[in-house]
Amino acid sequence: MAGEVWVFAEQRNNVIQDVSVELLNPGRKIADELGVNLCSVLLGHNLGNLPDELIEYGADRVYVVEHPLLAIYQSDAYTHVLSELCRRYSPDVLLVGATFIGMDLAPRVAARLRTGLSAHIVGLEVDKETKLLKQIVPGFGGGVMAVVTCPKTKPQMATVRPGVFTKPEKSPGREGEVVKVEVPIDESMIKAKTIKMVQERPAGKQLEEAEVVIGIGMGACNPEIMRHVGELAKILGAAIGGTRPAVDEGYIKEDQMIGVSGKTVRPQLHIALGISGAMQYMTGVMGSKVILSINRDPNAPIFQMSDIGIVGDLKDVLPKLVEELKKRLGV
Repeated sequence: MAGEVWVFAEQRNNVIQDVSVELLNPGRKIADELGVNLCSVLLGHNLGNLPDELIEYGADRVYVVEHPLLAIYQSDAYTHVLSELCRRYSPDVLLVGATFIGMDLAPRVAARLRTGLSAHIVGLEVDKETKLLKQIVPGFGGGVMAVVTCPKTKPQMATVRPGVFTKPEKSPGREGEVVKVEVPIDESMIKAKTIKMVQERPAGKQLEEAEVVIGIGMGACNPEIMRHVGELAKILGAAIGGTRPAVDEGYIKEDQMIGVSGKTVRPQLHIALGISGAMQYMTGVMGSKVILSINRDPNAPIFQMSDIGIVGDLKDVLPKLVEELKKRLGV
């Protein structure tokens, strides 16, 4: 219905992706401030009880389109269906997870609807006067936080990376409305066909799931230091991520990058090694409960954002830290 807040519920193999559940959290606040329903949009085939699951996570209404051609993500088909739903029901806001699927789908839909789209959002608010959605995104390499609004066209669209928001609490038995919608789909509209989806699990813990995350910057890009980083990660059961320079130097992979262009993490402990503290990186770790940083530059900006800071050379500090942890933990 016109004015609703929509969250695109991405599913793979009939499993709702975490970011789609996370988006129901800010979606709920936005919908309440606007005095409208919070809705999910679910596309797929033989979806079972997934609509009920979305309602239990907070959706008031779930729009469901089922068709064999939607069983796995097809760019052309999904774009056609989601665009058609927006034309029929005129939502005010449409939030999409910034996954590989979401980053393909959202700009296509925005182009079809001739509306605006903000990417890599780290915050969402409602302007009290205009009632427009304020979309907060890092700009100029993470040096400033820009506020983007879309005052002339609807829906107001944004893509949000996994981990930026936390999941809402699930309320088993919560009631809502499931609206099954028919949208004509023809195989001829699919110009590039997805044959199958293959999901590769990374070695060790995923960054988003780890209670302890070690982040490495340019100052840690050294074989000797990385040997100690590996030891530290093993002792603490930590996942390893880092900055763009660490990716460029070949010490971590692209999917281990943290920050504006990478992942957002919320561990209990984040250990930053040889990281200066630029906002482009810090945006991805500010949800950490405790930040411990080690850097040989006493004026490094990261110390201003850390709970614990150690000034020293990683070649000296890390071996001592590893040795002390081994003693205390008996490993």
